[in-house]
Amino acid sequence: MLDFDLALLYEVETKVLNQAVKRNIKRFTDDFMFRLTQIEWQSMRSQIVTAYGENINQTQTVMISQNKRNLGITPYAFTEQGVAMLSGILKSDKAINMNIAIMRAFVDVRKILLKQSNLNEQLTEIKERIGEHDVQLNELYDAMENLIDEKIAQLKWNDRQRIGFKIKE
Repeated sequence: MLDFDLALLYEVETKVLNQAVKRNIKRFTDDFMFRLTQIEWQSMRSQIVTAYGENINQTQTVMISQNKRNLGITPYAFTEQGVAMLSGILKSDKAINMNIAIMRAFVDVRKILLKQSNLNEQLTEIKERIGEHDVQLNELYDAMENLIDEKIAQLKWNDRQRIGFKIKE
């Protein structure tokens, strides 16, 4: 997001937002924030004109960017980490509430990840148990087959044709 969009979101002036960033510049590394080049800024401005047509001066974004910004100075662009960091350094109520919400979200995500890791451990344990049970069941089936084979062999032995004297019953 661009600095003037975030200023609107956090209900501060763009100048105040940029001053807060400059006072805390060490918090905003290249992967949190960067300044648009002149070419990127011109391209964005022309895209805004194209998107909103001839009545460009009535759009809030363009009015803010043109009326309150020196057109020679390009805006800052913030990544999602930069937006989160920004909520921690601004003094507006909206920024404070946003920062609190972000921290709560991080805590909730951490809890979910911990639960997920516990679930992964439990699933691994269950898979191991199932593997052990499969081995035990296979041993039981083999033992039952052996008993059945022995019983069949014994029945065949008992039903065999006898040799020798036969007694009539």
